[in-house]
Amino acid sequence: MDTSMILEWWHWEIAGLALVLLELAVPSFFIIWFGLGAMLTGLVLLAVPDMVLASQIATWVIASMAMTVLWFSVARRSRFKTLIGTAAGEVIGEVGLLVSAVAPFERGKVRFQRPVLGADEWACVAETAIAAGERVRVVSVEGSYVKVAKA
Repeated sequence: MDTSMILEWWHWEIAGLALVLLELAVPSFFIIWFGLGAMLTGLVLLAVPDMVLASQIATWVIASMAMTVLWFSVARRSRFKTLIGTAAGEVIGEVGLLVSAVAPFERGKVRFQRPVLGADEWACVAETAIAAGERVRVVSVEGSYVKVAKA
């Protein structure tokens, strides 16, 4: 009698789908790579049906770890530097483009090339009228909006 465990390709696909769905319940952005690794292992097993269990598990572990390392190295490199959690004083001087015109006592909108305090677009006010399309510099942070002046 053979006591070795036999896993079919669809077992890996179901396990992978379960792990991907688990990522929705536990948003860690880490479990998904193990789910995708299991799904890849299922596809490899479909192509090579006589693969032993130890090779299947090794394929799953290597694929999962490779995807995890690749993702975090790519994500770290491409992530924009945000100024979330920094003092408002560090934002003063940032330059942006006025998306909608601003006039005294009226709010406009300014867009920054990189996120400032977590957002790339902010409501703004100015002491003088400034036309849309002008470059502006942050003078101060006033609660939920920024005060700007022509750059």
